[in-house]
Amino acid sequence: MSRHGQVRESSLLQRRLESLNTARELAEGVLPDPDLQSVYEVLERATSRRSLSADHTVVGFFGATGSGKSSLFNAVSDSSLATATARRPTTSAPLAGIWGEEGSGPLLDWLDVKERHTLPPVPGLAEENTGLVLLDLPDFDSTRLENREIVQRMVGMVDVLVWVLDPQKYADAAVHHDFLRPMASHGAVTLVVLNQIDKLNASDAAAVMQSLEGILAQDGLGKVRVLGASALTGDGVQSLRAVIRKVVVQREATTERLAADVAKAAAELAKASGEGEARGVKGGTKARLASELSTAANVPVVVDAVHRSFKRESAKRTGWPVTRWLLRFRPDPLRRLNLGRDDTRPELNRTSLPPAGAPERARTDAAVRDFADEASAGAPGPWRAAIRSAARDGREELPDALDQAIAGTDLLAGKRPLWWLLFNTLQWIALVLAAGGLGWLGVLAALGYFQMPVPEVPRTEGWPWPTLMVAGGVVLGIALAITGRILGGWAARARASRAAKRLKAAVAGVAEQRIVEPVEVEITRLKAFNAALKAARPG
Repeated sequence: MSRHGQVRESSLLQRRLESLNTARELAEGVLPDPDLQSVYEVLERATSRRSLSADHTVVGFFGATGSGKSSLFNAVSDSSLATATARRPTTSAPLAGIWGEEGSGPLLDWLDVKERHTLPPVPGLAEENTGLVLLDLPDFDSTRLENREIVQRMVGMVDVLVWVLDPQKYADAAVHHDFLRPMASHGAVTLVVLNQIDKLNASDAAAVMQSLEGILAQDGLGKVRVLGASALTGDGVQSLRAVIRKVVVQREATTERLAADVAKAAAELAKASGEGEARGVKGGTKARLASELSTAANVPVVVDAVHRSFKRESAKRTGWPVTRWLLRFRPDPLRRLNLGRDDTRPELNRTSLPPAGAPERARTDAAVRDFADEASAGAPGPWRAAIRSAARDGREELPDALDQAIAGTDLLAGKRPLWWLLFNTLQWIALVLAAGGLGWLGVLAALGYFQMPVPEVPRTEGWPWPTLMVAGGVVLGIALAITGRILGGWAARARASRAAKRLKAAVAGVAEQRIVEPVEVEITRLKAFNAALKAARPG
């Protein structure tokens, strides 16, 4: 690959790593910690490997006991290092053969490979500065736990994996189930070598190779390169060298290995999450939530109190002055609920509404649950649980928040219609007229009682003016009171309707803040997670 192509692939890998990290961060608190930790470890390894030598390709030889892995390592590297290693006290330690020592130190330190040997050029494999690091690793089926741990660690760190199998144990479940199958996404950086083919005749070798390829296909490695070789006779060794050399010279293995790690981590994260998007919050579901909360928060009780309070106040302002004072003995429904005051900061008040009982709490819980269920429909299991949890968390604060919202709502209790002033003025004029007529009649009665001259009073159609004044004042007052009561009823319904809208808006605001917004945050987080995960996976 050209230098420009390498830069492009490196840039693409960086974006995928960033997307995977974004997905991991978004999934915190939703997906299980072990899954997130696994992704974090992949990101850490990728970051560490990319900070080390890009001019070196690490090729690891993995194999079971008796597979001839170390012998094949010696044959490929044209050395006897592995044979010498077998006589060392620390036979479980990995061994490195290096072509291009400069810059390899930090990389091998990261791999924790202590024993390192700089090797001379090998025709068909590497020159002095090719940038190849060949690792001979412990047997993966070793009875020593530390050996298996080294192999498992190296499987996750080397750039190219060479699995050395033998004709007797090539189908062993241990290698396929524990190593090859989990690494199915790493086919681009995996080689499989059937060693010891010198023990088979040509037809048997072909049959075993065909069987091995079939098993690898079942493992998800149907496109992996499979080679036959014999460390003893040298058959296939040069072909293996050529394949390794091509991988090293192309300088693509590190990027391909890390890209495969990202793909695998993203796939595992997707499996832990599940697929799907939440339906989301719709206008109808919000409206139903607000309606149910309004009922549970006793908004109808407050609206009825507004209606009755306005009718009472209207009667006080427009009723017949002779009888309106009796209304003082009827308590104001709004004041009984500790509402309708002219406080400058009503939001600090609390209502005297009855506390939420079991039916109200059940209604609130059901409304919140139904809302969360509808909004989370279609979301994967863990995310649906997170959405429901966000709704439940907000539910705990609802009763107090709703009470404060109702207490802080302006119910227009202090707003007095102009017609009240007109009716009140006319009522007092009528009362003064009637009182004036009574006074006039009283004066006439007093003059007659004391046998004093009684002046003639004006008449209209035979009716004395004082009598007309009394009758007119009383009739006008009663007529105004009846008309005011009718108008007051209409206006009370209009006032109650406006109050209901304000109260429902206040309840909807609480629902938006306590329930809807947290739910939308989780839904948005799921959407961003899915987008990040899609960007992290191969196109």
